[in-house]
Amino acid sequence: MRGFLSLTVILYALLLSGCSYNTLQTTDEQIKASWAEVLNQYKRRADLVPNLVNTVKGFAAQEKDVLLGVTTARSRVGGIQVSPELLNNPEAFAKFQNAQGELSSALSRLLVVTENYPELKSDANFRDLQAQLEGTENRITVARNRYIKAVQEYNIVVRSFPGNLTAMMFGFQTKPSFTVENEQEITAAPQVDFGAPAPAAK
Repeated sequence: MRGFLSLTVILYALLLSGCSYNTLQTTDEQIKASWAEVLNQYKRRADLVPNLVNTVKGFAAQEKDVLLGVTTARSRVGGIQVSPELLNNPEAFAKFQNAQGELSSALSRLLVVTENYPELKSDANFRDLQAQLEGTENRITVARNRYIKAVQEYNIVVRSFPGNLTAMMFGFQTKPSFTVENEQEITAAPQVDFGAPAPAAK
């Protein structure tokens, strides 16, 4: 009886390994690791924001709306509860992504405004913060790309035969990936008119 039980366990293990169970586990862990790095870089960016805002405020206190926009966007990001379940909830994931997009947009507006303050651009502290922020944005892009690739590999296993049968049996579901925040804007063909005046920067 014990020999039969051992043989059953071995056969079951072989069956699972042939049906993508191990691949699902591996790719799921890769997603978690990639996601942790995305969060790490977003956290680094959020930590830089208060110093950047305070530095700009010292030179351009009159830019209250822009400064408030950055601070508000940062607090929205900080107000979202980030848990492992976020990766399995497309709605919560989209909310997180929108909040990060708002912060990116607010920071872009802030950096555009700072172009009008030569004395600010020459400040060593501001230059250092700007360089750190640019470096962080690059790291965010790399981390997001790795996450997207990990999700793609995992979702292929979940949706392909015979992995889809194993995924169904053990409750593995496809995971959401990052999307382009301004998809409608970037898919529209740009209109070039050399006779029209350039739009004012927002």
